[in-house]
Amino acid sequence: MSRGHGSLVPLFGTMNRLPGGLMLIPLLLGSLMGTFAPAALDIGGFTTALFKDSALPLIALLIFATGTQVTLRTGGPVLATTGVVLLGKSIVPGLIIVALGAVTGPDGLFGVSILALLAAGTNSNGGLWLALTGQYGRARDRGAYIAGAVNDGPFFALLFIGASGLGQIPFTALLAAIIPFILGVVVGNLDSQWRETLAPVPAIVIPFFSFALGTGIDLADVASGGLSGIVLGVLITPITGGLVYLGYRLILRRGGESGIGFAAGTTSGNSIATPAIVAAADPSFQSYVGAATSQVAACVLVTAVLAPMLASWALKRSGATGARAEEDAEQAGEREDAASPEEAKP
Repeated sequence: MSRGHGSLVPLFGTMNRLPGGLMLIPLLLGSLMGTFAPAALDIGGFTTALFKDSALPLIALLIFATGTQVTLRTGGPVLATTGVVLLGKSIVPGLIIVALGAVTGPDGLFGVSILALLAAGTNSNGGLWLALTGQYGRARDRGAYIAGAVNDGPFFALLFIGASGLGQIPFTALLAAIIPFILGVVVGNLDSQWRETLAPVPAIVIPFFSFALGTGIDLADVASGGLSGIVLGVLITPITGGLVYLGYRLILRRGGESGIGFAAGTTSGNSIATPAIVAAADPSFQSYVGAATSQVAACVLVTAVLAPMLASWALKRSGATGARAEEDAEQAGEREDAASPEEAKP
């Protein structure tokens, strides 16, 4: 017999109390499994399909579901928020890194190459962004996940290297990343029932695709990144997240809710492959791939821990953690108004 929300072991509640916990805890568990018992995930069937190979299809479902929540009424704020996230997380950091490279050359500073800086510093973890904005943000914040679709992986690294005549920008891959979101927007605006049906999807799929992503992170690579990779991760969160925070405060005028900007101060798991992809486009970067890959792997885990903590701290400090609850109440009121049109007749 059901006892409401009672649980023998409150696994979900415990994860949800930790900022970004729905993604962070499964990510760490997946990395432990992938490092110490990878063969257990290769037995085939549904086990391999769900726990190792599910990341991309589940993220695609999450992207589609997120699109359904973006209505025509919120479309303008979503685009504005997306632009601010891309400006603070990708464009400004990329320009700074390229300027540094003009002075230091591809070697970079203190053993961290320009390739590693671009791979780790110009993209963000869209799944973690969705997890945190789902907990603290509004529809415009969750819709701005599309910034993660644009900057995830090698796109901006190739873009900025291409400014020097290196690499190519895979526009078809970029288009493929945003099509599910666009389709979701269309479906959600044509049929509100689909929007309501898919609203719980983030809480369902985030833990599963996070575990699958984690299985691709070898903790040995994180360890080999050493102190340089850890320091890089520690710097990326407050610097790039801080730039997005400033964009929220100064451009979007979000006031106390600006702390959500720190959730963008992450490094995407897909960026671990960026050094190799860039080197395939320009072999002159091949000698930097090994060290850059391990440093980026360290950044993925370090920023996944620090960004939720910093965003949660900034929001609580400003007393703005109720944004999602306020929005849910407003939407509930709108649904009630729409459900009783007869009351408006004389």
